[in-house]
Amino acid sequence: MSDISYYVLCSLLSLGVLYGIRLMSRVETAARGNQLSALCMLTAIVITMVHTDLAGSLSYIITGLLIGILLSIFLTIRVRMIQMPQMVGLLNGLGGLASALSAILVLAAGERIKTFELTASGLALAVGAVTFSGSMVAAAKLHNLMPQLPMLLKGHRFLMAVSALILTALVIALPLVHEGRIGLGVILSAVALAFGYLFAVRVGGADMPITISLLNSTSGVAAAISGMALGDILLVALGGIVGASGLLLTQIMCRSMNRRLSGVLFGVMPKPEPEVQLADNASGAEAASDETEEKPADTGASLQNAADWMAQAQSVVIIPGYGMALSQAQEKVKLLCDGFSSKGKRVRFAIHPVAGRMPGHMNVLLAEVDVPYDLLCEMDDINPDFPSTDLAVIVGANDVVNPAANTAQGTPIYGMPILDAGKARHLIICNYDSKPGYAGVPNPLYEPRPEVLLLLGDAKDSLDSLLAMI
Repeated sequence: MSDISYYVLCSLLSLGVLYGIRLMSRVETAARGNQLSALCMLTAIVITMVHTDLAGSLSYIITGLLIGILLSIFLTIRVRMIQMPQMVGLLNGLGGLASALSAILVLAAGERIKTFELTASGLALAVGAVTFSGSMVAAAKLHNLMPQLPMLLKGHRFLMAVSALILTALVIALPLVHEGRIGLGVILSAVALAFGYLFAVRVGGADMPITISLLNSTSGVAAAISGMALGDILLVALGGIVGASGLLLTQIMCRSMNRRLSGVLFGVMPKPEPEVQLADNASGAEAASDETEEKPADTGASLQNAADWMAQAQSVVIIPGYGMALSQAQEKVKLLCDGFSSKGKRVRFAIHPVAGRMPGHMNVLLAEVDVPYDLLCEMDDINPDFPSTDLAVIVGANDVVNPAANTAQGTPIYGMPILDAGKARHLIICNYDSKPGYAGVPNPLYEPRPEVLLLLGDAKDSLDSLLAMI
């Protein structure tokens, strides 16, 4: 294959991946976009093998490809959709590891390597190792193999700063030494692995979607830099696309959660804002006309109240959360949606950007049970409609509807935009228990009030109770 033909094909494949990402930005075309990008990546592998001299190593490459294919088929069968966030974290880590190993092979090539290639190898090794260890920690947290709450070591920020400085110094020194490059690369790898661990271990559940997006970006950056070291223009282009798209997604997630990326990286909390009382957030809770007048204690709503709400409601918003995924209750949620629709009621789903453990997780879970795409509403689009909503049904969501995000200064969710479910006229909450959510912040919506029904227990059982009332 001539170089010109190779460059033309590389350009076409890069454009194909970009178009696939564009398709993935819309729910109804996301599956086609994923298939197109996967096809382009398969073609890229074949073209690289054809364009490269593989004399003497083709059998090893084919063996490696077959092992990878069999492993991916096994994981496809075994991994459930609810485990997809940790699976994405694992794949991000493996991408970083592949880039780091490629960089080590370049360093092992000896005196033939030029300064630019050595510098690129050092950067690829550093970014790849950071991505690998950080992703392994994120996957372990998501899979409950490590504590999900933030873990802070003594002098944590100082350790991160020192390791970052050492990494920078080692990358600069790598092209300057003529002997012992492999040893220097090993030291660089160890420091990068430590930095990745220090970065990821202090991230809690509230910021995990941002972390997953960021590590996805760094895996692409590591691949692009590795492509520079190897002189592979296709790897540079595709890695750059993954890195850029991951960074854009990270920025979108930060904006959706009112977070600064520096805050996620170094644990800086948002600046305090004026406190907002729960009564200001929930239109159903009427303020007392006389502040000095004592109010009787609310006892909360009953199932009979809920039956009346469901019968009278004309507009219904269902808010799914990670608890729905844990209970595998999405089929029951679809039945609830169908039941409301059969009665002529308007039903929509409110999707918070971080309702799952990674961006788009909740959309995929609902798509599994054929919830129509046009019923899925983003937070900014549906929040203005909550005051005019007759009934909001929360299924396994906590942090994303927690009004404490407006008032609980110093907590992981403070300042994070939420779904204003408390502003609906009536509210049904189906949660396993009344304990704080993933971020560990108590939810004021759980307090007994006449316009709120709290159904505790397995989400499937709670939804069965609601379905029996339709």
